[in-house]
Amino acid sequence: MFKKIANYCKECYDELAHKTTWPTRAELTHSAVVVLSASLIIALVVFGMDLVFENLMKFVYPG
Repeated sequence: MFKKIANYCKECYDELAHKTTWPTRAELTHSAVVVLSASLIIALVVFGMDLVFENLMKFVYPG
């Protein structure tokens, strides 16, 4: 049982250390900027929709 677990851990390490392609720092930074920008745009769109619907509901149901 212990031998199977140890072998599994060794195979995982080998996969991560030698077979996985890791992004460069520039690629990682670019991806992070893209994700943050998209998140900000989506948040602004949702905020705008919320304001529109809030004002629409105030117009439909005054008082």
